Amino acid sequence: MSTRTTPTERQKRLGAEMRKMRLAAGCTTEYAAGLLGIDRTRLSNMESGIRPFSAERVRTLACNYSCTDARYVEALSSLADMVGSKERGWWEKHRGSLPAGLLDIAELEWHAARVRTVQIMHVPGLLQTEEYARAVFAAVLPPLSRLQIELRVAHRLERQQVFARPQPVPYAAYVHEAALRMPFGGSEVTRDQLKRMCAASEQENVEVRVIPFTVSGFPGAGHALLYADGVVAQLDTVQLDSAHGPEFTHAEAQLSKYRVHLDWMDNAALSPTVSRDLIHQIAREL
Repeated sequence: MSTRTTPTERQKRLGAEMRKMRLAAGCTTEYAAGLLGIDRTRLSNMESGIRPFSAERVRTLACNYSCTDARYVEALSSLADMVGSKERGWWEKHRGSLPAGLLDIAELEWHAARVRTVQIMHVPGLLQTEEYARAVFAAVLPPLSRLQIELRVAHRLERQQVFARPQPVPYAAYVHEAALRMPFGGSEVTRDQLKRMCAASEQENVEVRVIPFTVSGFPGAGHALLYADGVVAQLDTVQLDSAHGPEFTHAEAQLSKYRVHLDWMDNAALSPTVSRDLIHQIAREL
């Protein structure tokens, strides 16, 4: 299998999980490399995502690391098959024309067992209309070129394929009332966006919950948050927005923190029905 100088987040995640398993077993890189008949440098490259693991090697190492969690090992083996597959996701056509982090978000959503998001300043990306998305990207600093805006809009709309496939991803969005009242693109664009979000929330797999201004206090730094459930809990991932692009974390301490964060959102947010009524009300006021 070929070397990757710029591995995707998914490739790096597989390597990180295998390294974590090795360290938990108290094994050295020399010992693990010997099990596979390779040198320690190659194993280090595999654990960093530069070189891929095969499913067979995942199972060999898991057995020798005495990992008894069969579901976890099977999930890692399946991940190795996907990472090593020649079949590429739709997002790959954007590689080289968009930042790699945006493609990693699309891949994360596509393979997630469930997606939950928290948005403070604008409507969640998976629920955005074309004109609203264009207005969001037009507000980026430093300003993007017209071409870069259009490429990002096209990619954002294509991400919504996760709702159109035979088994649509379960999706929950916690949206602060401030985001609903922020007129990206003007009143008409925002009004159409709110109507679109309400229509989407009628789908069985989509839940939209509003955190109203009447809730006193708000946890965290106020940044956008995406929590993607893996096929097993050990493969959950958090993606955070930042000024220099998306950040990904899967350390257990961080995952635990953000699970508590989402629990707070679930308790503080309005019910789906009341949220829909409030969104319609705000749309009428625009």
